Amino acid sequence: MNRRTIRIGFVDFWGDFNCNNNHFVKALESKYDLIIDNRSPEYLFVGTFGCRHLDYNCPKIYFTGENLVPDFNLFDYAIGFDFLDFGDRYLRLPLYLLRPNFKELFIEQTINDTEVLHRGFCSMVVSNMRLSSPIRKKFFDSLSSYRDISSGGRMWNNVGGPVADKSEFLRNYKFNIAFENSASVGYTTEKILDAFTSQTIPIYWGNPNIERDFNPEAFVCVRDDNDIDRAVEEIIHLDCDDDAYLSMLAKPKISNPKSLDWFEILVDFLTNIVEKPYKEARYTSDFGMQLMHRRHVHLVGKIAYDWKGDRIFSFVKQLKERLRL
Repeated sequence: MNRRTIRIGFVDFWGDFNCNNNHFVKALESKYDLIIDNRSPEYLFVGTFGCRHLDYNCPKIYFTGENLVPDFNLFDYAIGFDFLDFGDRYLRLPLYLLRPNFKELFIEQTINDTEVLHRGFCSMVVSNMRLSSPIRKKFFDSLSSYRDISSGGRMWNNVGGPVADKSEFLRNYKFNIAFENSASVGYTTEKILDAFTSQTIPIYWGNPNIERDFNPEAFVCVRDDNDIDRAVEEIIHLDCDDDAYLSMLAKPKISNPKSLDWFEILVDFLTNIVEKPYKEARYTSDFGMQLMHRRHVHLVGKIAYDWKGDRIFSFVKQLKERLRL
């Protein structure tokens, strides 16, 4: 049986994104022959780092690994973090699912009680605080008043420089501060996963619904600024009570075992799009306020989506200048 050939393209992704080797290509290749065509694709995958997608007039599938809610006035379909129910137009695919070490959570690991109990106290690896919530630094300072924390990132580094291997670094400590850069519903990245797969207990802040992804009995959760003191007391208890620590370390990690099937779910989502009559695959309109909205986004995007250095922070000033013309 002949396989259908389709043309797909990629725009507005991060700098080293590989258009020929990624999860979307792998998912579609399981059923179709692909031509990667970023000039005139039949279906366009869109990232979060630009507005070049506005120059295309074909079904668009948006993917975000950031804490951004998809704009369905711009995109026909979206893949992201939020818990949304929007028919066949949306798929929740948290970033941690795409990590190679995710499958390790389903493999029973042997815990050497003596080794894990005699590790260092707590680690953290943070390299960029420019767009992050200040709660991470506030918690770092609070927990440091109990015992010193080993910081292996560029921020507050006290181990002689940024670590080369995050996983190996985390394995040397009983706890790891695994804070997201923001608290957004559904926004669960690789941070808590990296801690779990390094056999250390995560100290997590971020997604308010984190228990829908991971077992709340397997980590320490900081809910907000007012919860810091309670979380520190829980950590102190776990640090001093070996049985309590080992019990938490051995807990199952995943709340939803079906998450292991994420690739098959992605294949089904994309297949549904491709198998529609082509004209029906588009949900966005070229008329009315959607058209006006896209024009506004295009104007702002020409100014705002230059992510080099600090130029993004001059956005408001430049926009005001443009609007005066």
